[in-house]
Amino acid sequence: MPEYIFQKPEFYEYLLIAHPPKEVNNQLKEEKETFSSTYKVGVAKKTLPHITIADFLAREEMEETIIRYLRRILSTQTSFWVTLNNYSGFPEHTVFARVQEHQPFKQLAASLKVIDQYVRSNGCPPAKLITYPHLSIARRLQQNIYEKAMFEYSRKTFYASFEVNELVLLKRKNQFDTCTQVSVFKLPPASNLFN
Repeated sequence: MPEYIFQKPEFYEYLLIAHPPKEVNNQLKEEKETFSSTYKVGVAKKTLPHITIADFLAREEMEETIIRYLRRILSTQTSFWVTLNNYSGFPEHTVFARVQEHQPFKQLAASLKVIDQYVRSNGCPPAKLITYPHLSIARRLQQNIYEKAMFEYSRKTFYASFEVNELVLLKRKNQFDTCTQVSVFKLPPASNLFN
């Protein structure tokens, strides 16, 4: 999100995310800590491992409506599997674990367009709905650190697979603030949705 937007006091940043389960989370936290100590970058270990589904700005008085929309939308979504396979990067600033299958995220993004319409209709910037997800190891890197890290990480392997059975809505006032949890949305098991 552009920094100038956070200067408007009425906006909060909302993030809809998926957390990996404890075992995978611990592996990723260890990788983030290794990255942090190897490249002397504190930001790597500050954020908990997660996959962002949606990122948008809204005023706090819109929160109840957003939660109602999300409950309705996500009650029709089913749990799905995520496979993390090796590493990649966004040139010059971010190293991440690759999410192998994007289709569930594309379906979520399509169903979340109503959130984008709602925030836009209330004078907020467009929502960022993620169709090509990733799980950041380190971001906001200086170019020289990114290049050195990518040289190493392009030769490393990582593999983990887990089921996403809930999504979490977080919010923060400023991009450098700690997020607070707003709501948790359970996803019905894929086999039980129509039983």
